[in-house]
Amino acid sequence: MRILDVKQIESAVKSMVVNANQKLSPDVFGALQQAEKSEESEVGKKILQRVIENAQIAANEELPICQDTGTAVIFLEIGQEVHLVGGNLYDAINNGVRAGYTEGYLRKSIVKDPLNRVNTGDNTPAVVHIDIVPGDKVKITVAPKGGGSENMSQLKMLKPADGVEGVKQFVIDTVRQAGSNPCPPVIVGVGIGGTFEKAALLAKKALLREVGSKNPDPLYQSLEAELLEKINKLGIGPQGLGGRITALAVHIETYPTHIASLPVAVNLNCHVARHETVIL
Repeated sequence: MRILDVKQIESAVKSMVVNANQKLSPDVFGALQQAEKSEESEVGKKILQRVIENAQIAANEELPICQDTGTAVIFLEIGQEVHLVGGNLYDAINNGVRAGYTEGYLRKSIVKDPLNRVNTGDNTPAVVHIDIVPGDKVKITVAPKGGGSENMSQLKMLKPADGVEGVKQFVIDTVRQAGSNPCPPVIVGVGIGGTFEKAALLAKKALLREVGSKNPDPLYQSLEAELLEKINKLGIGPQGLGGRITALAVHIETYPTHIASLPVAVNLNCHVARHETVIL
């Protein structure tokens, strides 16, 4: 059994929330550069050039890529051979978020109550998802999630008879209805199967994949490619001002489901698709 002090997790989270908000990961930055080459609209091309320039300035000057520094969404994969010591894991994560957002001068966007709307002042609490996995490591992924694109996400309980055509229609309709609101070009995370809440989590996890990586199942790999092509024919374009590149990628994750159910969730991420991972 490996012993790991939660202070190490707290320290890692503190650094990661700052880094993720200042530096786009290479896969996202590369996808934006490729999109700029592929965009046929002159306005769309100029927007993508500014987006790339903005990301470079943020990285070089250690400034946030976007003013919306997001909800701190934290994914942990904890090896079952790890014994965590030194305190409460959730407290450690929130301490890391609090320190990172405060010392990193990142905007605090979380309110204590969804109706009373009083800001917590330190961007806590984080939204934490934990999986127990084999091994003696702890994998931490920090994915700050902006509110604009999150608000455009949708979930629908389709009937099994709706089939793949129903799934395609729902995904495309969600992106069409979102229009310019999620700051395209977007990453489209799709969760299919499980239950109501599982589909939403699958869609969120789909956003963590390397941009443009393919689902290993040929059926879903083909569906990802077809959906990306159809979404990029909607004409929404960069920032919704028209053009060819509305989405950089469509990622689908699936899970077994009930014979009477076909849950589908679509989680949209703006072009500032922030995520950073470390393994302790």
